[in-house]
Amino acid sequence: MDNIAGQNSGGRVAVNITVLVLVLLWLLPTVGLFVSSFRDRDQISNSGWWLAPMAVDLNFRTRVATDGAREEGGVFVLEGNVFADPALAANFPDGAGVVAAYGTRAVAPTEFVAGAVSELRGGGSVVVNRDGSYRIEAPEALDRGPTLYFEARTPPKFTLANYRTVLFADGMDRAFINTLTVTIPATIIPILIAAFAAYALAWMDFPGRGLLIAAVVGLLVVPLQLALVPLLRLHTDIGIGQSFVGIWLAHTGFGLPLAVYLLRNYMAGLPRDIIESARVDGATDFQIFTRIILPLSFPALASFAIFQFLWTWNDLLVAKVFLPSGADTQVMTVKIADDLLGSRGGDWGILATAAFVSIAVPLVVFFTMQRYLVRGLLAGSVK
Repeated sequence: MDNIAGQNSGGRVAVNITVLVLVLLWLLPTVGLFVSSFRDRDQISNSGWWLAPMAVDLNFRTRVATDGAREEGGVFVLEGNVFADPALAANFPDGAGVVAAYGTRAVAPTEFVAGAVSELRGGGSVVVNRDGSYRIEAPEALDRGPTLYFEARTPPKFTLANYRTVLFADGMDRAFINTLTVTIPATIIPILIAAFAAYALAWMDFPGRGLLIAAVVGLLVVPLQLALVPLLRLHTDIGIGQSFVGIWLAHTGFGLPLAVYLLRNYMAGLPRDIIESARVDGATDFQIFTRIILPLSFPALASFAIFQFLWTWNDLLVAKVFLPSGADTQVMTVKIADDLLGSRGGDWGILATAAFVSIAVPLVVFFTMQRYLVRGLLAGSVK
């Protein structure tokens, strides 16, 4: 019974394990971004996201105050604790820590092991112990306390500060509305045009139909970057320039090849008997299209809508080219890239947070319509 045709439990298990491994590999970067979005910037720079639950060794500096100096046997002494600095309280909530090394120069913040005595450049000595306590001895009174650098282990720190920075940045609400203003029409317009074109290519006979289908397939591999400058010049010549109308038309043009190809394959796979029966009953092509083809093609329409919505929502290049540079017309991707990341260098916490904020709406759209995605993509693959 083990060799019955159609039964291969070993192969099924291998496929399931392979799929599981691939899913985990795809999820790892997303999980890393999600964890990093809640971490402190300094901790992100010093340890990987997989070490987020563990303590991190970071470098700090503190300026020693001279108001507590006293004289002992002709030597001026300053004592205190580096963890008592109010500026470091956020990193050491309990007011205590463990110093691994220290230094007196910014170029060598961990030059000396904790507990070792070192010399000051202006004369005297200093020692910083593992508990953070320090003792400075100088031959004469110090007008200005030295700066101490030290490496200490900090507890894991998770914060919502990154999300507050992204969500409540000046103009982010306007950028969100602008993104919807661009995305919704840029998703609906190509669907409307492509549905009519797909029906004609699938069910209407006219000269040159095969060439049009071949042209649509060929346009799928043409990079949109080739058309950016010529299309912008065309928009300027006809008077729409950089505007919402211009970006709607640009996204429509870039999305039409995939839309026509996807919808045409799906419509061509619909039962011919239904179409012929409707024509025998006297239905026109428009009636067949609106009352039969469109309702039956909803999976393909939803599938393309998901792709087009995700593409236009996450687009940066087309928005930079076809929208004015003013703050009133910025979409979220431009707002994040120019105003948040542009002024913060490699702030990975802000970058990770911005990524999750920007995908919130696309995730809702995807999970709402994902049951139609596979059905639409596989349209026409099986007869």
